[in-house]
Amino acid sequence: MTITSSENILRILYSYNPWWREGYFPQDLSKPVKRMAYYRVFSLLNHPTIRRYIILSGARRAGKTTILYQIIESLLKDKVNPKKILYVSFDHPLFKLCSFDQILSLYELNINQSEEAYIFLDEIQYASDWDRWLKVYYDTKPKWKVVATGSASPKLIEGAKESGVGRWTVISVPTLSFYEFCEILGTKECPKDLPDLNLRELSNLSNHQISELVFLLMPLQKYFNRYLMVGGFPEFVFSEDWFLIQRILREDVVDKVIKRDIPSLFSVRNLTVLEKVFLYLCFNSSSVINISTISKQIENVSVTTIENYIHLLENANLIYRSFPIELGGKKILKAKPKIYISDPAIRNAVLMIDNLFIDSKELGITVETAVFKHIYSFYSEENVKIGYFRKPTDNQKEIDIVAQLPNGKSLIEVKFREDSTLSESDAIVEMCQKEKDIISAVLITKRAEDYGWLELSAKVRIIKIPAFVFMYLFGRR
Repeated sequence: MTITSSENILRILYSYNPWWREGYFPQDLSKPVKRMAYYRVFSLLNHPTIRRYIILSGARRAGKTTILYQIIESLLKDKVNPKKILYVSFDHPLFKLCSFDQILSLYELNINQSEEAYIFLDEIQYASDWDRWLKVYYDTKPKWKVVATGSASPKLIEGAKESGVGRWTVISVPTLSFYEFCEILGTKECPKDLPDLNLRELSNLSNHQISELVFLLMPLQKYFNRYLMVGGFPEFVFSEDWFLIQRILREDVVDKVIKRDIPSLFSVRNLTVLEKVFLYLCFNSSSVINISTISKQIENVSVTTIENYIHLLENANLIYRSFPIELGGKKILKAKPKIYISDPAIRNAVLMIDNLFIDSKELGITVETAVFKHIYSFYSEENVKIGYFRKPTDNQKEIDIVAQLPNGKSLIEVKFREDSTLSESDAIVEMCQKEKDIISAVLITKRAEDYGWLELSAKVRIIKIPAFVFMYLFGRR
């Protein structure tokens, strides 16, 4: 019997799909709290007029597989025939040796002869020719509904562009927002019926309305430090073992991506250099980086190689890049990016930071990283560019985050410290005085009592709001 025999493949498929025998979803895999991505997928999967295959892209351990399980559980509760539901993980060693069509053909022949099927494909980037076969299935199996996941975005997006135009939708699954963290934690203090706010609507609130929001969310402040330490990885929400969490993040999230995922999918010649590039980015998270400087500091590797490695790290969901956005009519000559690690807990794990709350500089980097992730995720489904602003002169004053919306720009400055005072010479204040298309401006603060409108002479008013309040409000979408 060959390794990839039909018997071996079917045995593993039955193991992955216990509902074929039992008829119901295993309770040990059931997770009660459903994230925003779940609702996006379920809505698109059951859309009455639009047919799309769906690909979930996100970092390892961000919860993509859990979303697949939750959808399967919902389908079974809706009385879908269990044998019409197939789950396959291409991370399994045997399935990496099989052809994509071999597995699906065996399923059709032995399990489900119906024209209808719900197909769930985990870590699809490890399946050979997956994009070509999904195109074939899309065109020949009109009653198939497919949801796939992947931790390596380049392969997913390239495949979607080349043969999936009009067929696939890629949905990003970031690590947990602070709102989702509190939901999974099961905090009883979470208020109900909060308003759904975007940046402009937040800035239009009165001082009284801001005060009410802060008062409602005040009980959640005690969970905020835990969120900053644990990060947005669902399995660690209840853990108290910080050292074990950091070791798992280093080994399973960082090392597996850098030493296994990227090398197996892309032609990376020097893993040592790739590791050094990522380490450099961890040390310089939330800072503007210079590719030439990195090239000189890391064994004089070529600028092209450094740029390529940064691109791979971004598309492997380990970092975000934030590019400069023009304000005040100033042209951007060199588009040097700011780098953010995709979740602050990853950075803390790599740098082995265990004294976060007594190091004000590291704490500030962590909070700015988390704020950026929340804004990036909040507007991920919209045509919004998220970047930063830096003046070319005047000591290169900077605005941490700029959201370029269709109707104007929103400015965000993070000052997570005891004194969050702004002066008339700060870049955010200056731009609120001069710039015509600024529609809102927010100052993120540390202390719960540090909120309300700033008393400045700017044309656009600047609102102060504590970080835990801001991230809870902008983590609900």
